[in-house]
Amino acid sequence: MDFSITLEQRELIDLARNISENEIAPRALEIDKTGKMDSVLLDILKKTGMTALAIPKEYGGAGLDLLTVSMITEELSKGCAGVATICMANALASYPVLIAGTEEQKSSFCNFINNGGIAAFALTEPGAGSDAGAVACHAQKVDGGYILNGTKCFITNGSIAEKIVVFTNTRKTGGIRGLTAFIVDSNSKGVSIGKEEDKMGIRASTTSEIIFEDCFVPESSRLGREGMGFKIAMKTLEKSRPVVGALSVGIAQASLESAVRYAHQRKQFGSKISSFEMVQDMIADMVIKTESARALVQKACWMLDNDMPSKGIFSPMAKAYASDVAMEVSTISVQVMGGNGYSKENPNEKYMRDAKVMQIYEGTNQVQKIVIANGVRY
Repeated sequence: MDFSITLEQRELIDLARNISENEIAPRALEIDKTGKMDSVLLDILKKTGMTALAIPKEYGGAGLDLLTVSMITEELSKGCAGVATICMANALASYPVLIAGTEEQKSSFCNFINNGGIAAFALTEPGAGSDAGAVACHAQKVDGGYILNGTKCFITNGSIAEKIVVFTNTRKTGGIRGLTAFIVDSNSKGVSIGKEEDKMGIRASTTSEIIFEDCFVPESSRLGREGMGFKIAMKTLEKSRPVVGALSVGIAQASLESAVRYAHQRKQFGSKISSFEMVQDMIADMVIKTESARALVQKACWMLDNDMPSKGIFSPMAKAYASDVAMEVSTISVQVMGGNGYSKENPNEKYMRDAKVMQIYEGTNQVQKIVIANGVRY
């Protein structure tokens, strides 16, 4: 394995770190409190290319490999996982187009993203979470295109996205063989935003319902053939799940650093609590697990970048393990800081709330373990 990066990639990672420390972190608690993304900060992310991390060079992007994307995502997540999620969701929406789009679709969509566009990936429904085959949003074939009807829920970037990659079913009987993907403009007739979720964590990113009511979509907006949607979705999630792992590592690293700073300042019984063996034990566990999670995430990305045979199980492994680590490390961090860690005046309780969803979205960790177990061959 080789996790080395070029000077150009290092500059982008350093840029992400600078944005995270100087622009994201100072705004994070206020954004979390209001649940509203800072428009100035969003413009900074757009102008610096942080919302276009998945775009290849041939379509005007930076042409980053997944390993570099994960490193950038980790840096952004240290500042605020919700803000980083906005950028990650743009990449998530880009992957299906890059996987299955025509040259015209790729060029148009990538140009949109490069120019600061925000997109959404719409798969989840009230009755279809981990079970993609249960998608009920229906696309009926008509002259020149399709009529879409149905409701998507828990869609990241849903209320601010200008383009939506939506997964529907073109078969009346449903099932994964009918799953079909389309690129839909959010201002199309018949598209509306429903309920916006008031979430426990990652509150910087909007999460909402998207409702399709007799929405006409031209055939030219379909990604691949009818029935290819399940394959497109699975290939997309294979690439995006290690990025969720990177988000998780960012949360864990931020939690760790905050707890260590506090332990070296806080005095009890006449000594800094960093000198107490029980606190040292907690800090050591946090360091070991954070470094282990980072290594697994980077290995999964490297394997995907190099199209290694067993990449299919390392993607869910990275997501499941790193998100569990984020939850554990952020919880320990609150414990190290005691009452101060439980206060909303400090970011530690936010890290803990942000970490929880990492175990849930992009496929719950229980589903990841099913994928891992089914993919193991010796």
